[in-house]
Amino acid sequence: MTAAAALPPEPPRSSPSEIKADLLPEEVPAFERDYQRALKIAGDTWKLDELYETLAHWRLIAAATRKDPEARRRMFAAADEVQRTGAPRQGSVSLRQLKAELGL
Repeated sequence: MTAAAALPPEPPRSSPSEIKADLLPEEVPAFERDYQRALKIAGDTWKLDELYETLAHWRLIAAATRKDPEARRRMFAAADEVQRTGAPRQGSVSLRQLKAELGL
């Protein structure tokens, strides 16, 4: 067995620059803010937990964006519409109604 075969595989597209490259332009500012915050915490505490958690969170978002960038764009457009108009989206239900329908 070679030395390369003994190493665990690196997670796909896991570096901060790779994550950032997979995001939509409108997602990048939030990623940069969260990443810089996590770096500061790591520098202040000498613990990497927050940095690892932040990168794991954004890795999932980047994967979803990479898989279907148009779906992410539609999600942002829908959220913008709700915030702008204050009206719920057609076909949506309140959290209370959803819980009732689920028996919670």
